[in-house]
Amino acid sequence: MSRKIKIIIAILITSSIFFISGCGKNTNYRVDLVIWGVFDDSDSFREIIKNFREINPHIGDIDYKKLTEQNYKQDLIGAMAAGNGPDIFLIHNDWLPSFKNKIEPISNNILGEQEFRQNFVDVAIDDFISEGQIYALPLSVDSLALYYNKDLFNAEGIASPPDTWEKFDEAVKKLTKIDQYNNPTLSGAAMGTAYNINRSTDILGLRMFQNGNQMINDKGRVTLNNDQGRVAMEYYTKFARSNSPLYTWNSSKHDSIDSFYESTAAMMINYSWHYSTVKSKNAKLNFAVAPVPQPSSGQPVNYANYWGFASAKGKSNEATYEAQQFLKFLTVKNNGKVILGNALSGNTKEFAVDFDPAKNYLDITGKPAARRDIIEEQKSDPILGPFAYGNLIAKSWYQVDPEENEKILAEAIDSVNKGSITIRDALKIAETRINQLMRK
Repeated sequence: MSRKIKIIIAILITSSIFFISGCGKNTNYRVDLVIWGVFDDSDSFREIIKNFREINPHIGDIDYKKLTEQNYKQDLIGAMAAGNGPDIFLIHNDWLPSFKNKIEPISNNILGEQEFRQNFVDVAIDDFISEGQIYALPLSVDSLALYYNKDLFNAEGIASPPDTWEKFDEAVKKLTKIDQYNNPTLSGAAMGTAYNINRSTDILGLRMFQNGNQMINDKGRVTLNNDQGRVAMEYYTKFARSNSPLYTWNSSKHDSIDSFYESTAAMMINYSWHYSTVKSKNAKLNFAVAPVPQPSSGQPVNYANYWGFASAKGKSNEATYEAQQFLKFLTVKNNGKVILGNALSGNTKEFAVDFDPAKNYLDITGKPAARRDIIEEQKSDPILGPFAYGNLIAKSWYQVDPEENEKILAEAIDSVNKGSITIRDALKIAETRINQLMRK
């Protein structure tokens, strides 16, 4: 090799390092990152981490740790309090009020609000942007859809799944079978109770949103005990009222998911992650999913339940910067190029890439997308399509203590089921209790 070629190669190598190091002596660094999550195995991120390390010389190891959902929040808070929490962690879409002081907002130099809005569905904007700052980035968003048993539909001559609640009611009437003791032997739908219906309070929230209740008023107070809220509660609970023409369910029934895969419930409303649950329980069940029913008039609305990745507060400047660069690489559409910078010098360099990390993750996990461009691809998928479409119209609401709110709303449903209280009083009590939590 000639001396001239050797000099050129040396210059190219030096310039590749220089973009990140700068001309000072203290701008070179290398960090390891730790990511905490739930549900996903490390294989879901293996290729993504490999590609990021290949273009970023400041990244050492990226270690993904999967925790159990049951203990995740408690373990995360404990680790952060002890000073040994992760650099990147998952938060649920309704956790921001309680985790805001534990998150380092994404630097505007890495990702601005406009680019976030261009990439992600509206509900992610509402959940993860606060006062102009981005606190988390989602890979997937999930929303409710209608699961229905095709064999039971065919037997009753129901050609297609109901797309409105009026049609839903008619399908329930046709499908329901009641025995001589007034017990549903075949439920048209798993609807009406609190504790044996998976995500019952989300379904109630969906109906409130569809009725026009925004859940939070202009003064920042929860509003449940209004016309929209009372109509939603009356509609939801009538499926478990034995003297209702839509009676189809009661508290003695198996859990809604179990009843559906056992073919003792013809329909249920749930999220995408339970598609695999049903398949694993009964591989031969002939079922499908469809968009969740909507009111016959007004704008369509769905209900969101999902997670996003956040950058932990209290880490070194270099670790925070690289964690946030990784989050952008992981979630945002790259258009064939990635710009990486140096946390100390501020120098940046553009890299050509032929890899979409979010698409790779969603292909592996089979989840509905948070990104608008991928949703457009998923909308025609027979399984993901209803959920992907639902993500475009999904809403959520500000909750200081979502776990306690769920308990309060479940108790309200249960008290109405038992007939021990009126719908108005049940919602008044729930509203008061949740607003007390908001003031803490």
